[in-house]
Amino acid sequence: MAHAGLNRRQFLIRGGGATLGVGLFGAREAEAEAAGEPRIRNFRKLGRTDLMISDIGFGSSRSTDPDLVRHAFERGVNYFDTAESYKGGRSELAIGEALQGHRDQVILASKVSAEAHATRAELMRALEGSLRRLRTDRIEIYFNHAVNSADRLKNDEWAAFADRAKQQGKIRWTGMSGHGGRLIECLDYALDNDLVDVVLCAYNFGQDPAFYQRFTSQLDWIAVQPELPRVFAKAAAMGVGTVAMKTLRGARLNDMRPYERGSRSFAQAAFRWVLANPNVSGLVVSMTSREQIDEYLRASGKPAPGVVDLDLLERYLQSSVEGDCDHGCNVCESACPHGVAISEVLRTRMYAVDYGDVPYARENYARLAVDAGACATCADTPCLGRCPAGIDIPRLTLRTERLLQSRTAKT
Repeated sequence: MAHAGLNRRQFLIRGGGATLGVGLFGAREAEAEAAGEPRIRNFRKLGRTDLMISDIGFGSSRSTDPDLVRHAFERGVNYFDTAESYKGGRSELAIGEALQGHRDQVILASKVSAEAHATRAELMRALEGSLRRLRTDRIEIYFNHAVNSADRLKNDEWAAFADRAKQQGKIRWTGMSGHGGRLIECLDYALDNDLVDVVLCAYNFGQDPAFYQRFTSQLDWIAVQPELPRVFAKAAAMGVGTVAMKTLRGARLNDMRPYERGSRSFAQAAFRWVLANPNVSGLVVSMTSREQIDEYLRASGKPAPGVVDLDLLERYLQSSVEGDCDHGCNVCESACPHGVAISEVLRTRMYAVDYGDVPYARENYARLAVDAGACATCADTPCLGRCPAGIDIPRLTLRTERLLQSRTAKT
């Protein structure tokens, strides 16, 4: 990662005065966006399925409002992503209520955390609960949720359940989602064993070495997720659809307002970057207001990011080097003798600090098998200096523990 004494974090801090230019990218600015109602303007085939999904999909992890679902549907969104665990099932209820009478016009994706010891009977009960809440007799894509170990994919009960559910017409296609440790290992296993029709995983401009290569030709880099482009290409070659999440890399949207020009926003730039990858079928993003939906959908069907977009993305990296964890990197995993799930802890911090959704963060933090409780008494800090991105792991994990275990603690 180092070259001439600079690591990634130091380069981004010191490089704040350098902006991206036409000369660096050999690209011209995209034409001004046409006036009019923001809406979905592009639909893409989802791998080997027969589904055509809106390039920007509705993520429901932080919403229980049927009106927001209706607003997205009226703007052309046809891909709705949810899970039995989102808001204790209330997100599925909101989608089910909002889309009554429109079932044949939408594509539903839901998820269950199928652990290595899960039985087909347990999984069927979970699926039937989702079907009731969604007010439907079928779900197009059913994901094994937040897979962080290949053992969960090796469970024969999941395969038996999926086959039975497909025979009964309760699901059409299966997939896996992931954004934590061992992501690449799990994706490769799922693809090599032909276990999935769709994958849903964290992907953003800050994880792709191609983004840095555009403006760091004189530096040597070790990307923390160098395998993602390879896996996406592999999935595409096999006909497996890829949907991206965590595309906003922390979603500190307000931080970027001073740098946005005209109607162009950081979120739109981030989406355009993801959607420019020909191996990505679409993306899902949490939508929590009508205004947010309208802003996001202005990126639909647009060309690859131009100079203004790339400048926004670079500025974001420069301003956010303190706490951005590349979820799934897991270089730091072996550093903790207590087995703290560092990447997962920092993901919950992202929900609290960047998304501003402390209740959702606490909900996720409470589900961690090993939280950051041990960080409060750890004096040796063996994880310090283990992050390729320069994150101060012990300071942030301890802050996360204090914030999410106490209602009065501050970051």
